Amino acid sequence: MSLESTIPKPVIDNNVQSNWLSWLLVSLLIYVLLAAVGAIGSGFKAAAGSNAQELFAFASNPVIALIIGVVATALIQSSSTVTSIIVGMVAGGLPIAIAIPMIMGANIGTSLTSTLVSLGHIRDGDEFKRAFSAATVHDSFNILAVAILLPLELLFRPLATASGYLADLLVSDASMSMSGMNFMKVLLSPASDLLKASVAWLPGIWSGVALILIGIGLILMVVTQIGKVLRTLMVGRAMNILHTAVGRGPVSGMASGTLVTVLVQSSSTTSSLIVPLAGTGVFSLKQVYPFLLGSNIGTTITALLAATAISGASAMVALQIALVHLLFNLLAIAIIYVLPFLRLMPVRMAETLATLAQRNKAYVAAYIGGVFFALPLLLVGVSQLF
Repeated sequence: MSLESTIPKPVIDNNVQSNWLSWLLVSLLIYVLLAAVGAIGSGFKAAAGSNAQELFAFASNPVIALIIGVVATALIQSSSTVTSIIVGMVAGGLPIAIAIPMIMGANIGTSLTSTLVSLGHIRDGDEFKRAFSAATVHDSFNILAVAILLPLELLFRPLATASGYLADLLVSDASMSMSGMNFMKVLLSPASDLLKASVAWLPGIWSGVALILIGIGLILMVVTQIGKVLRTLMVGRAMNILHTAVGRGPVSGMASGTLVTVLVQSSSTTSSLIVPLAGTGVFSLKQVYPFLLGSNIGTTITALLAATAISGASAMVALQIALVHLLFNLLAIAIIYVLPFLRLMPVRMAETLATLAQRNKAYVAAYIGGVFFALPLLLVGVSQLF
């Protein structure tokens, strides 16, 4: 036997190598996401110039702004995508007062995913009832949150005030600590310059319009792809967290919902994990409820990340609208879940809907079509009368 044959050969762990490449891809996708958000802001500035306020006059009614958020998110099936686009729009001149109802609408629109997932149990009456109630408790909470917080925001502006204060504090601290050096602008400038150069040949405002469309297209692509990659990397760990923490109480449930959503970068994925488990009876509705509230918090990380792409005078307002998304969800939990007389209202709403849906499946179609599409269009029509 030769000496060479007795020396152990190094073993390459294919899983480690694959994971390393996947994380590299995630980093690249995040970079593209940041560049895309910046492109939307630059595109709106190029297209509207000093007339940005007039460009968004169509949504000056908060009800219309809310509906845009609901329908856009229901169609795209990703609140992360819609809120990232809104961050870019705010950087381009969309007023905060219009963007806040849009963010609230995105919270309602994203809950359609869990409702659609519950339809996978429609053949088994009892399973479907459990799954549909677990899905619609998310819808019910988000609708109730908007019903309470939108009027409060219009009257007293708590979200705009608190987010403005925090954004000012964070942007001021960042600029002082970095001595005026804009690290993100330097990092993103190659991608930003490339995107601008790709549309520079177009005349007038059309270069700005093209830049907006490219930015939106890139965000749609990136959020979809980053979700796929992170699901491959994290779903096993997410399921372990879910099984370990969901049944240990509301605080643990919310924390695990937040963590799982941050890990997979998608509240749609989080709800897709939990609703089937509720349908098969692994978790009860009261256990699923706080977990889904945690997913509302976890999904805000994408908008916060997107806000780091914005530099200059728009940096503060971009961060402000991202913070609005976070504060809205935290305040909704503080009001609805903490107050005993409101806490069980979404659960009762969900259980009533599930009972009706179990008896007659036509209620399912009426609910999905009504809440996410027909009712929003009706509200737009009514709002035009006043």
